[in-house]
Amino acid sequence: MTDKKVPRRIGIFDTTLRDGEQAPGNAMSSQDKLDLALRLEALDVDVIEAGFPASSPQDFDATQAISAALSRAQVATLSRARRDDIDTAVRAAGGRNHVLQIMGTGSDIHLEHKLGITRQQAIDDAVDAARFAASLGVETVAVGIEDATRGDFGYLQQLTERAVEAGARYVPVADTSGYATPEEFGDLIARIRVWAPAPVRIGVHCHNDFGLATANAIAGLQAGADDVQVTVGGIGERAGNTAMEEVCALLAYKSEQLGLYSDVDLTSIYAVYNRLREVIRLEEPRNKAIFGKYAFGTAAGIHQAGMLRNPATYEYVEPARFGRERSLLLSRHSGRAVLRHVLTELGLEMDEFRLNEIYREFIAERVDGDCEDISVVRARLAADLAPALG
Repeated sequence: MTDKKVPRRIGIFDTTLRDGEQAPGNAMSSQDKLDLALRLEALDVDVIEAGFPASSPQDFDATQAISAALSRAQVATLSRARRDDIDTAVRAAGGRNHVLQIMGTGSDIHLEHKLGITRQQAIDDAVDAARFAASLGVETVAVGIEDATRGDFGYLQQLTERAVEAGARYVPVADTSGYATPEEFGDLIARIRVWAPAPVRIGVHCHNDFGLATANAIAGLQAGADDVQVTVGGIGERAGNTAMEEVCALLAYKSEQLGLYSDVDLTSIYAVYNRLREVIRLEEPRNKAIFGKYAFGTAAGIHQAGMLRNPATYEYVEPARFGRERSLLLSRHSGRAVLRHVLTELGLEMDEFRLNEIYREFIAERVDGDCEDISVVRARLAADLAPALG
């Protein structure tokens, strides 16, 4: 008999309050950030990135407040590879329980067109910044590699190895432009795992420009990364970041297959998402995985007939596991099975002629897009058919 492999715990690093906020329309007040940070900590995420303290007084204040309020999760900050940025981050978050992320540069296109420096200068800057952060007593010095997926392997190896030598104990690897496929990203992480062996931790930070952020993140974790950087609802620059709920759902449902798991509280994550939507005035999507308005709803008669017999026919991901409820919606696509179900619940038995009449009135003549939850239709039927109910 072959022994089953014990799943490996994956750390959840939340960047909703930093990378998520950088997208247009996602600005949050310091008080809102603090409120969300405490809600995120209650989900059992491991690290909460509070902001980029050197970027603005608001980010500094929010980071300071969040750092003081967290009781279990680590606080993270972002800094350029500059001593003044690092000093500001330490003044905001202190050294203890602090993951200070220094932005390293992974691609020639960023080196040339954004920074105007050479590869060697970038390595020297990252090394100096890591040593300086360590000298200030930062608990976890990190050198992240921005745009790593478009970088040259030889250069990335030098940057990684020198950063680790300088004291980096965490290396987040970013697919900044959403460039990679899962195969490409997994290969990159496998290489970096060799260049930065344990106990150095590797993180994956993926963007969703091709809709592959979750797939790439999982590929990176399977290739040896230790944690995943996510945002609630997948908010973030351009098409967004890896969505916390998608990754955590996969880790919950496919733990044995993937050999990975997380400790995030799935049942409370939807409430945090709704609070985030309220803060940033985000419209409710209809078809988003896990969080969409109709992610657990159906208006198709064939699906409804199956689900009334056994929800598992069309529902692998269970709504209750995420603090949500299943919804059957009556539309012109619904069939007679769901109508019979409602009538039976009301204690009514109808012959085929009367059933067809009610079907035409309540279902068949609905216009495109006109749908109601089954509970609403049940109430209307109960009121209209009150005499028959006795």
